[in-house]
Amino acid sequence: MNQATALIDEIFQALTNLLRYAGRLIGRMSPPALLGAALVLAFLVSILPLALVLFVAFMLIKVAVGACVVSGRRAKRAQEHVE
Repeated sequence: MNQATALIDEIFQALTNLLRYAGRLIGRMSPPALLGAALVLAFLVSILPLALVLFVAFMLIKVAVGACVVSGRRAKRAQEHVE
């Protein structure tokens, strides 16, 4: 139990140090650099996940259509082979 609390304390300290560093970095940024960082962060938070979700959705549709086409061709070949 003592190791778990020590680990949680270490993670908390690392996160607080990271937030302090980020706060100081943002405070030193010029307005154009801050605007650029905000735009990059907005891209990462909104557009990139949307693109990944759309990619996965279209890939699933492609696999489903491909499976239907392959099964139809197999059924047609099996029917031709029997006759």
